[in-house]
Amino acid sequence: MKEGIFMRDPARLDNFYNDLCKIHKENFPDWRFSQFIINFLYWNGDCFYLEEDDFLKRVKKYIDSIEKEG
Repeated sequence: MKEGIFMRDPARLDNFYNDLCKIHKENFPDWRFSQFIINFLYWNGDCFYLEEDDFLKRVKKYIDSIEKEG
């Protein structure tokens, strides 16, 4: 805690980015990163307030929705 402000543990980002990278490589290896994220955001909408674990859950739902379509 810094001067009464709650700070999230920056180490959480390592796992988040590693998980996101794995999802990207396994499901969309031909997509550029921005293509992956913009397609996801178009499907999901605003993600500004999502915590990292919720973001990954929504990415997995996005993948499920694509698999159901195709």
